[in-house]
Amino acid sequence: MTGLTIRRAGPGDAAALADLLIPVFRAGDTYTIDPDISAEDAVAYWCAPEKSVFIAQDGATLLGTYYIRANQAGGGAHVCNCGYITAEVARGRGVARAMLDHSLATARAMGFAAMQYNFVVSTNTRAVDTWTRAGFDTVGRLPGAFRHPTLGYVDALVMFRTLV
Repeated sequence: MTGLTIRRAGPGDAAALADLLIPVFRAGDTYTIDPDISAEDAVAYWCAPEKSVFIAQDGATLLGTYYIRANQAGGGAHVCNCGYITAEVARGRGVARAMLDHSLATARAMGFAAMQYNFVVSTNTRAVDTWTRAGFDTVGRLPGAFRHPTLGYVDALVMFRTLV
């Protein structure tokens, strides 16, 4: 996407991050976050100390955000985990793929050997398709693990990709 830049989030980005996070969390169809979470708590969750947070923007317009962190401690710390959110106005414009590409490069630069998504809601087909096209394999299926607000109980997927 022309004009898209991805940068680290800073303390001055809290309000803009809340504007990105709250609609997605309120929808309740992709994240295991309480839909009634406050804006302050949403930003605190997204920007927890163990996470590195990035923002995708076109000029001054924020189009998405992602975080990267170690998936586990100790013997599992070589595998990272990410979460991504794309603004409604940016969907279908390549922002998610750009953030994915950035996160893969960032993960390698941080020394991670693999990336794992622990809980991808199976009905989030855009995400599943994007991750699959980028070389992620579905290595696990958790039957009925997510209570979708309109579809009821749906599966969650564990997706994995090596980075070496």
